[in-house]
Amino acid sequence: MASNLTLYSASVWVLPLLFAITFHEAAHGFVAHRLGDNTAFELGRVSFNPLRHIDPFGTVLLPAMLLLSHSPFLFGYAKPVPVNFRNLRNPRLDMVWVALAGPATNIVLALAAALAFHALPLAPAVSAQWIADNLKNALVINVVLAVFNMMPIPPLDGGRVAVGLLPRPLADPLARLEPFGMLILIGILILLPLAGSQFGLNLDVISAIMRTLTGYLLWLILLLTGNT
Repeated sequence: MASNLTLYSASVWVLPLLFAITFHEAAHGFVAHRLGDNTAFELGRVSFNPLRHIDPFGTVLLPAMLLLSHSPFLFGYAKPVPVNFRNLRNPRLDMVWVALAGPATNIVLALAAALAFHALPLAPAVSAQWIADNLKNALVINVVLAVFNMMPIPPLDGGRVAVGLLPRPLADPLARLEPFGMLILIGILILLPLAGSQFGLNLDVISAIMRTLTGYLLWLILLLTGNT
């Protein structure tokens, strides 16, 4: 029974996560190609085929370990699509469009999942619950990825949007943070809350903001698709 539950959980979480992160990366490559950079196109990465974007650890092992350990959240990532911003026709502005393509694709996927709820009465009874769980998780995963990636910290998409839009005196120092971006994220999302808990302080501010934004965006999508 436990094995069946684990397989079922994997099938309704890993599949939506797989498509969410691979479509996200493919969108970056597609927009970069349209704006003048063929790096991803020449490497075969302008494709919505998930197999072209799978990272063995980030796309398969990490979500599986979180799932098997009964983690309260499921997360993963695909192989980043290479983009040479110097090849773009208007590097600063086009960098913004390339960065926005990933989160925008996740929002489109979330809208599609929410709209698909209306077709559930047409699904065979034996698979209706499985389809519903996949759609629910696809909605949540895509919204979480969109919100998370729009945090204004390079190399996240929001950081690159900020670098492209801010005046040079602000954009240049922010861009220089990119090599340390993942360390900064680990610090503010994991280490800072842990340190605060040792002193009885709630320093999990960023996660709280993300949960609030995710909740509002989910509500808006459900409203727009007639699911409220």
